[in-house]
Amino acid sequence: MSTRKSSFFYGTLIALASLVSGMVIASRLDLAPSSFAASVNVPATNSAPLTGAIDATTFRTIAHDQSPAVVSIITTGKRVVPTQDLGELFGFGAPGQGRRGGSGRPQIEQGAGSGFIIDGKAGFILTNNHVVENADDITVQLSTMGKGDEGLKAKLVGHDRLTDSALIQLIDVPKGLSEVKFGDSAQIAAGDWVMAIGNPFAFSNTVTVGVVSAVGRVDTQLNPMRGRDLEYIQTDAAINRGNSGGPLLNIRGEVIGINTAIVTDGSNNMLGGGGGGNVGIGFAVPINTIRSVLSQLQSGKVVRGRIGVGLEPRPMTSEVAKSFGLSSPMGAVVSSVEDGLPAKAAGIKPGDVITEFNGKAVKDNPDLIASVSATAPGTSVPLKVFRDGKPVSLSVKIVELNTDPDAEATAMNAGPRRVPGGGGGRSGVAEPVDTGLGMTIEEVTPRVSRSLPNGKGGAVVSDVEPLGDAYRSGMGPNDVILSINGREVASVDEVSKALKALGSGQVARVIVWREASEQLVLLKKR
Repeated sequence: MSTRKSSFFYGTLIALASLVSGMVIASRLDLAPSSFAASVNVPATNSAPLTGAIDATTFRTIAHDQSPAVVSIITTGKRVVPTQDLGELFGFGAPGQGRRGGSGRPQIEQGAGSGFIIDGKAGFILTNNHVVENADDITVQLSTMGKGDEGLKAKLVGHDRLTDSALIQLIDVPKGLSEVKFGDSAQIAAGDWVMAIGNPFAFSNTVTVGVVSAVGRVDTQLNPMRGRDLEYIQTDAAINRGNSGGPLLNIRGEVIGINTAIVTDGSNNMLGGGGGGNVGIGFAVPINTIRSVLSQLQSGKVVRGRIGVGLEPRPMTSEVAKSFGLSSPMGAVVSSVEDGLPAKAAGIKPGDVITEFNGKAVKDNPDLIASVSATAPGTSVPLKVFRDGKPVSLSVKIVELNTDPDAEATAMNAGPRRVPGGGGGRSGVAEPVDTGLGMTIEEVTPRVSRSLPNGKGGAVVSDVEPLGDAYRSGMGPNDVILSINGREVASVDEVSKALKALGSGQVARVIVWREASEQLVLLKKR
């Protein structure tokens, strides 16, 4: 055999041997490179009714079957710590006299949470946004790994602040990964048995059992963005710091929620931070809510629509509906309209009741918010409002909602806010007039009148008594009353007569001038 042929033969043999060797090593390590272009194989939702008896093996079976799909997540990130001088650092010298601010010094921070595998072949894992947000490094430990094992590297694919959800993907995906099944969170009711699996205080694959305490629970302290109410499943299954991102399972072992927050030490705290532990009140984001944004999570960004209205936060009752002239308590009441956004351009006004959006009847605030959020920005949508006792047809163009935490919070569903110093002030002309509703009013001064729309206004709120009717309804000092029940008011006397005519339990629709814009206050007399 010639030297050239021999070299070619042995070179080919070495290449084949290297390839086979590489395949054997990969096989032994049970690793195969994942394709980041793969689509998420979303688990099908089982909407069959939850039936059947619970016996001694029910929860044991769930724990055995579902724990392999639950993972522990360890994150590493950096944060800048203000610089201190040596005197303050070591305890001598006056506090606050050291060097602070500037660029500071970076400090490495580690965090821990939970997650669950929804696509074993592609290595996709669901968790909470607050678990992986701002992480520079994400490591996943499987249930089969020990504490000393290095874990598997993962990358963030997409995240969403409003649902506190995130999708991560393993960079190298082991074969044979278990994956969860989805249940239908809309079927869950108070009293249903549930199980939580997670990584509390680094105790991986901890199993706890409890019941659903409530569904549709809304708490403004838990909302990641003002004006965007998220409905939670409340449970007494013990969850603690580190359970964040883990699954809440029904008695069939199907995921019906992502464990997200707890109440501890008398206040609401996200599980990713803060102290304290379980006191029997935990919250999970319904899996149906997460499922609706999964495809967008894979694209890296969840896009939502907005129109720029604030909604009266209190529910539409029969008394409120009657004050508007509605035949039934349906619709979303507009409390404010933001300048420069589509609602203003469409002609929507404070005091309107949005009764129909894109051909669909609006039941309440969450219904409207969900419909607007799901509409693609740039789309023009017909809507109907109920104004002054009759329906009005309008058209509004949807724009994109900015969920950046540094951006100004949306006013949608924010409702009225009491902000002192709104531009009223004592007129010095006459004594304040008591309305009998826990507030006093006085004349509008020429200076204030110049700032009002068309220079018209009936009275300025001079004082509001704590816990009075006006206070409870959201009236605040310096609010300028423009109209009551659809009628413009031009003097203190007109305002006083209209408010004193209210009977017990009646609701008055009051448009006020606050923060340089018109806002609705539903003033109820007890």
